[in-house]
Formats: sequence, C-alpha cells, structure tokens
Amino acid sequence: MALTIKILDSAHEKAWDDVVRSSSHSTLFHTVAWLRLAQEQTQSDFIPLMFYKGSQLVGIYPVFVQKKGIIDVAVSPPPRSYILYLGPVIADYDSLNQDKKESLYLQIQQEMDNYIFGTRGCRYARIRTSPGLYDSRPLRWSGYAVDPYYTYRINLTVGIDRVWERFEGKLRVKINKAVKEGVTVRIGDKDDLDFIHDILYARYQEQGFSPSDNKKYLHAIYDTFSPDNLKIFVAEYQGRRISGTINLCWKNVMYLWVGVPKSELSGISPNDLINWEAIKWAHANGLEYYEEMDSGDDPRLRHFKSKYNPDLVIWYSAVKYSSDVWKAVETVFNFIKNRGN
Repeated sequence: MALTIKILDSAHEKAWDDVVRSSSHSTLFHTVAWLRLAQEQTQSDFIPLMFYKGSQLVGIYPVFVQKKGIIDVAVSPPPRSYILYLGPVIADYDSLNQDKKESLYLQIQQEMDNYIFGTRGCRYARIRTSPGLYDSRPLRWSGYAVDPYYTYRINLTVGIDRVWERFEGKLRVKINKAVKEGVTVRIGDKDDLDFIHDILYARYQEQGFSPSDNKKYLHAIYDTFSPDNLKIFVAEYQGRRISGTINLCWKNVMYLWVGVPKSELSGISPNDLINWEAIKWAHANGLEYYEEMDSGDDPRLRHFKSKYNPDLVIWYSAVKYSSDVWKAVETVFNFIKNRGN
C-alpha cells in the first residue's frame, strides 16, 4: 500500500508524540515540544512529516529547511540546535519482521526525498539518524552517502558495582581523590544552568571561537523539560562552583548532553566525579543506560569518554544532493571559500 504524507498540525501532536514514546530508537529531541523550540532557535522552516498507510500512522520524520547560499537544504537535525541526531522514527519498528522493516523504512525515505527534493525544491539533504535505528541501507538505497558514527553507552543493568569495576583503574583513583580533596556534587537549578553556559562560552572564546549565546534556548528547554527529563549536576570546591553538566533523561537512558568544561584545578578531576555521580543517580532511579553523547567528529574526546569502558553504539550521518550538478557546485563553492580563508 502506498504511503500518504501529512504535515503535523496541532490536532495530531498527540499522535506524533505517541509514536515517539513507543519507539526504541526515538529521542527526547523527537518530541513536538523540543522540535518547536529548535525551530525558534534556528529560525528554520520546520517540516514535520507524518506518513500514513491508510488511516494508520506508520512513521514520522522531522525535517528543517534552511538557506545555504542560493540553495535550500533539508537537515535533520538543524545546526545550532544542540541536537546531535534526529532522523526518522518508524512506528512499531521492533515488532516488524525484517522484510517489513526494510520495505517500510525504504518507502518512508523515498517519499521523504520526493517531498524535499521535488515539492520543496531542496538541493541537498543531511540526515543524522538516532542510535537504535541500525539499518543504514534504506538511506544508501535512496542515494545517500552514509558515514557510520559511534556514541558511548554504559550498561547500568549489570549493577553499579560492576559499572565501577569496569572503569579504568586510573579513573577510579581520580574519582576517589576528588572526593578526598573535598569536591562535592549536587543537583542544580536554572541558576546553575546559566553558570554552565557561561563557563563554556568563556572557554570557547579562549580557544578563539565566536560562540553563540544560547542562554534563552537553554532556559526554554529547562522550563519545558525539567525536572523529569532534564537534570543538572554541579561540582563545588571550597564553597564555589567549578564545573557542571546538563543531562537529559528519556525512557531508559540518561544522556550526558552539555557540560564537562575543562577544570582549572590542578591534580583534581571534578568532571570525572560529576560523571560518576550522574551515573549513580541514573542507576538509582531505574535508568538502564548512561550515554556519553558523541558526535564522532573529535577524536580528542574519546580519551575522556572511553575510560569509563562504555559500549559503542552506532548511528549514521547521511548526505544526498538532488543531482550531480549541485554536488559539483557545492564542491566548487567550498573550494573557493576555503581558499579565501
């Protein structure tokens, strides 16, 4: 049966979020509330696609259209949204047999492409799928160039003692030393969110970057998702705040989302202690995994994250041009821009 596409409206927001809540490969980023905030943050044209077989909703696909030079591009997720991955969510995916999984995913991807490249006239698409949607072939079969990326997940179902035992020995020593030296970790509030934003902002400036001020966006996310889906952990030393993280909770996973700025304390590792306290909190509150979210772009980050001895979980970044002509135009444009730098 052919698929039909509808654009999300206010009457169908519950149906959208029902698919998100029931899926094993959805994220908090897929919820209508977060997507609306991301639309405002990025000033993008938000296109929430809903796919139906008859009257049955079988998949959703949040897409954002932006101008890049003279062309329209479709992205999921959009840049500057603090969203690492997004892409499609397929309803009841895990309950389908393999043939139906492949066929439905391929149908959804092809119809999505027909819409963004045909109806909307986009010349380029970049899709970053969420962990749990392990099959990248429907993207490749639809003409995308696909790169595998990996994020880090710690399995908490083995028990907190086993999680601790699996840490590198040097990491356990650093955590114990931070505690011995008097570093403490507590749950934070909106004022602590501002503190984390400000120290990260300053850190980026020190590195020669021109960061955006995302405080308004972070406030909106805090107001929408705290306390159930957002937790802040703050490290203090000798009566002052020294570091912190903003973590997300979605179904059975806690995500290390924003934070862990480099500490100025010599010989003490407050960020390792923060991570450990967050892991313990997640386990104590019934969550099954702790994810150190990773974009796969910066190999330097692996030194901090891999010492927790996590498991690798695959996700994909996929790109497609509407034609080889536009691919060539993009290549020339980037070459000229880089020569100018």
